Order: sequence, then C-alpha cells, then structure tokens
Amino acid sequence: MRFASLAALAALTLAIAVPASAERLTEKPLVDAAWLQSNLGKEGLVVIDVRDAAKDKPNPYMAAHIPGSVSAPYSTYGWRAKVNGIPGQLPPLADIEAKIAALGVSNESQIVIVPAGTDSSEFGAATRVYWTFKVLGHDAVTILDGGWRAWQAANGETSADVVQPQPASFKANFRDELYASTADVEKARASGDVQLVDGRPAEQFAGKAKSPVVRLAGTIPGAVNLEQGKLYDAQKGSFVSPEKVAALAGAAGVKEDEQSIAFCNTGHWASVAWFGLSEVEGKKNVKLYDGSMAEWASDPARPVTQ
Repeated sequence: MRFASLAALAALTLAIAVPASAERLTEKPLVDAAWLQSNLGKEGLVVIDVRDAAKDKPNPYMAAHIPGSVSAPYSTYGWRAKVNGIPGQLPPLADIEAKIAALGVSNESQIVIVPAGTDSSEFGAATRVYWTFKVLGHDAVTILDGGWRAWQAANGETSADVVQPQPASFKANFRDELYASTADVEKARASGDVQLVDGRPAEQFAGKAKSPVVRLAGTIPGAVNLEQGKLYDAQKGSFVSPEKVAALAGAAGVKEDEQSIAFCNTGHWASVAWFGLSEVEGKKNVKLYDGSMAEWASDPARPVTQ
C-alpha cells in the first residue's frame, strides 16, 4: 500500500542522518518583493519560478524572470504525478527528491516560490509546491506574495538569461502530520473529532458541478466548505490577512480547536485552504488529503453527499 510505504520510508529517513537546514532567512510563509530584492543573491537562496506556459504560448520564464531564478513549471516539471490511477498526487519520494535536487536545492537551501500571481487557482501552484517542501521536511520555504505580478509592480529587476542550476543533494524527512491518506479520512469520519474542510467552489461542494477527474458530484459527508477563491485577493494580487482567513474559516464552520483535513478534487485547491489555515492563520494540526475527491469517489463504497 502506497501510504504504508511512505510511512516506512519516513521512518527509514529518520534513522539516517539527514543534513539539518541552515539558518532560515525568514520564518514567514509569505514575503513581499522588497524582501526578495534585499535578499536576492544571498548564499543558499534558491528562487523557483513555477509559472506555467499559457495556451499556445511558451514558458513565460524564457521571456523574463527574476534574476538568478530557476524554472520549474507547476504543470510540467513533475511536482505532481498520477499514482494508482489518481491524478495530481505527490510523486514517489525518490522521484520528487531527484526533481528538487536538480533545481540546485539542498537541505540547507532557503526556497522562494514565484507563481504568476494572477488569481487564487494559479496561486495554488505556489501553495501546493510549498506544501510539498513542508511535507518533505523542508521548513526553509516561503512564497513571493503576489508572485511575478508583484515583482513587476515593484519594478524589480528582470533577466532573460536561462539559469542552468548545478544539481545538489536533497533528502526528504517525510512528515505524516501534514499528509492525509484515504484511511486517515475514513478514520476522521468514524471518530468525528477531525474536521473535513472542502476547499472547492460552493457549486462543487453542493454537488451542482464537478470536476471531470471526479467520478460523481458532491462532497465527503460532514465536510464544511472553505472556498479557496476567497483566500486570495485577485484585485490586489496578494493572499488575504490572517484575520481575514480566521473570519472566513469561522464563517465556514471551521473550528479552531479541532484537527482538520483539507481536500478538493486533486489536492490543488486544498493546498490554498491548507496554506491559509496552517501557515497564514497559524492553525495547528492541519493536514492535506492528497488524493482528495478524485480518490475518495473512485470507490463506490465510499459515501458522497450532495
């Protein structure tokens, strides 16, 4: 079973001496363009541009990017994979370790993730990659709030020189406390003491619409709906404040003192909700259900409510 093997690999990793992360340049989950401008070029800093190519257009990195940044487009680099027929999953540990190392990232690196910053769904590329680093045990990671859009607005320097990173060594220290499997969700439903948080649009939560990757419309019984689209201010091009996250979560019925599992269709939008609750608001004990509705609804024996 995949999840059992992940746990076994995690235990093995803990038994091996993994290099400790160097002193972090920031403890914040989000930094602004001014911070990045003042820290650009510092030893150990790796800026990862995860912008995707638009339809019929080349990778935007090729036209202009933050000087020194490396390109790893969210949809095509290998941040996610189809596992056991379910799309959008965390790749096998050896695969994702190799992908990260190829970007010049080591266990001592400080990571800054740069999305386009156009809207909440696109910003989800950054939150999903951020969660990937976190679940692999790498804390020295942050996101440029507003992404490339914010960098341009701040008149940040740009470059068209393609960076070919020198491969490094990166070893994961897998964190079960951030990762939810289908078994975890089933256990949460049975116990009733772990809250399920659906990060999808209200129409999908209510079963009035669905993603083509999900077998049928609806949500996991007992879940509450925290729409990821409300957590990113597309007009300003920035993530909402901790106070706004708390207000939205409270209105959705998310209880501050309960453990939570965020999910969506494939774990993309769920990463926005997870990031808002866990990293911005600071809520403890929040996991992300990697398989989400694509996996949950794949088995007709699992209940789905509309």
